[in-house]
Parts: sequence; structure tokens; C-alpha cells
Amino acid sequence: MKKTAFIIFLFTMTVFGFAQEDWFGFNRFRADNERIIQNGNFPEVVFMGNSITENWAYFHPDFFSKHNYCGRGIGGQTSSQMLLRFTADVINLHPKAVVIMAGTNDVAHNTYWVEPNKVVENVVAMCNLAKANGIVPIISSIPPCASFVWNPDIKNAAQTIVDINKDLKAYADANGIVYVNYHAALADEQNAFPKALSDDGCHPIPDTYFIMERLVLEAIEKAVK
Repeated sequence: MKKTAFIIFLFTMTVFGFAQEDWFGFNRFRADNERIIQNGNFPEVVFMGNSITENWAYFHPDFFSKHNYCGRGIGGQTSSQMLLRFTADVINLHPKAVVIMAGTNDVAHNTYWVEPNKVVENVVAMCNLAKANGIVPIISSIPPCASFVWNPDIKNAAQTIVDINKDLKAYADANGIVYVNYHAALADEQNAFPKALSDDGCHPIPDTYFIMERLVLEAIEKAVK
């Protein structure tokens, strides 16, 4: 219950607490970004994402500190919002690589309805920004989710996510970008998130991140040679 309450709190604060004042999320990591830049202790890898990434850094801080990784996830954010803060939260930190996970909140219509292909376009734009600045992009699949507790009116979410992931992987394969397939490792036969791995059907429980860590470490090692 505490884990679920924390996830709901993060989402509520993002969508309702500061969304109007800081819709892009520029202020969330501003102080920490400035500290990193001033100290010159740049991370090896930045993880760009939404609440799934934010929870990852919260529940498994040792994973990030051990590898000199930096979590830049903001709960509730869509791929458009991530794209707008990509320079501040990724490029300016000069990592060797960036792991991009985006799309869950686009499918959930957190800000407005968007066509699924717009998610792919936003991820492509982030990849292009990364490559233009000497940063290796790594694309993550959207983890499984069949329905959203915060927006139960959304139908066919599971298939929409499968379709977006197919396009993300096709782009990654065509452009020599490493693709991390969390969805294949976590989804059940209905392309949903099993209860054993998620309390709410969308967010991994803390132990599920161990599965994701194994996959992303392999991807990072392959991408950054």
C-alpha cells in the first residue's frame, strides 16, 4: 500500500501540483543539474523518463550511485515534455549515453490526446539531439500496461503500447541504436503487467527493477563500447 500511495502521490504532484507553473519540468532538477555542472562530476548515463524512471531512482538509489548513473524521471510526463527538457536534463550533463523511456503517459492522455506515431517522433527527436551532442542514445520499450488507474476511460492501451514499441524497435534497428525490450520481459499473455510485478498494472514494484537493471546494463555495455 505504501508503494502504491507513493506512486499516486508522485503522479498527483506532477499533474496537479506544479504542472501549470512548470509544465516542462525545468525546475525539478535545476539545482542538482547546476551542482553537477559546477563540480564537473558528469554521469556516465542519464535515464530520461516518467514516473517509472523516477520510482526506479527512488527505490534503487544504490544502482544509480554504483554505476554513476543519473535519474531524470518526472512522474506524469509525456514524451513531448521530456523532449522539451532534454537539453537541460541530459545534454548539459554530458553523459556518455542516455536511456530514453517514454510513452506511457501519452497513451494515458495525461496532457491531451496524441497520435501514437507522435511518441515515436518525440523519441526520434531526443535520439537526434543526443547524437548531435556526442551522446549515445538507448531506446527503451514502453513497459506493459493494460489500463490506467488515473484514467480508466482509455481503452486498448495494451495493444497501443505494443504497436508503439514495434515502431520504436524498427527505428532503433534501422539506425543502429540499442533497444531495451522491457515489455517482452515483463508482459503476460495479454500484454498486461502481471500483479506479481506491479501493484497498479503500470508501475513496477521495487523488485521488478532488478529484472530491468539486468536488461539495461546489457544494453549500456553493448551501446558504449
